[in-house]
Amino acid sequence: MNRAGIEPKDTGQSAQGSSAAGWRESKWLALCELAIVVLVFIADWRHLIPFSKTPFILLVGWISLRLRKVGWRTVGFARYRNWTITVAIGIACVVLMEAFQLFATQPLLARLTGKQPDLSDFRMLTGNLKLTLAGLALAWTLAAFGEELVYRGYLMNRIADLGNRTRLAWICSALGVSAAFGFSHWYQGVTGQVEEGIAGLLLALLYLRTGRNLSAPIIAHGVADTIDLLLIFLGRFPGM
Repeated sequence: MNRAGIEPKDTGQSAQGSSAAGWRESKWLALCELAIVVLVFIADWRHLIPFSKTPFILLVGWISLRLRKVGWRTVGFARYRNWTITVAIGIACVVLMEAFQLFATQPLLARLTGKQPDLSDFRMLTGNLKLTLAGLALAWTLAAFGEELVYRGYLMNRIADLGNRTRLAWICSALGVSAAFGFSHWYQGVTGQVEEGIAGLLLALLYLRTGRNLSAPIIAHGVADTIDLLLIFLGRFPGM
């Protein structure tokens, strides 16, 4: 016994807690993660990554969360209020995104650049039901879920962490990640990249406005891609 007649406390648990807190607050860890993400982007741009870079960045995000002893729920992968409200918000955002893209940004960008988005990679879907169904499956898994977890869930939060999650940090995060989201569609040409960057910014704003919850952005992303793929299947997508 010590002088106070009380056994010394076990400091193992507190040391473990402080270590986890250190990982969570480490700016160096965030910078290292973002450097790895940049390398993944470069590898994809150089055609060194098969099919999609999204699973690779998702793996980096998962490792980051594990090291910091937090889960995907902490970045918003959870139900938002109830499904009726969530779906309604998602669909309302889709209407805004699609109308803004088809009637405003795409005609303006096409006039400025002289080019429509390069959607030649999707031309094979026109009139092909089997490929379109496969495309829809990928749109909801790899794009809607995968990209929202990566861009809005993981990357926006990690960049905001570097700025101590202030309002300015979140603004810079939304702008930077949206630009990266646009660049990730480099195969669509400059018009497609700018369009996707604007779409990414709208999804980022939706994420922030719903209390940094991913449900509505996932639904909005999935429904928007579904509409685009169906238009391509029918041969009605502008510029195709």
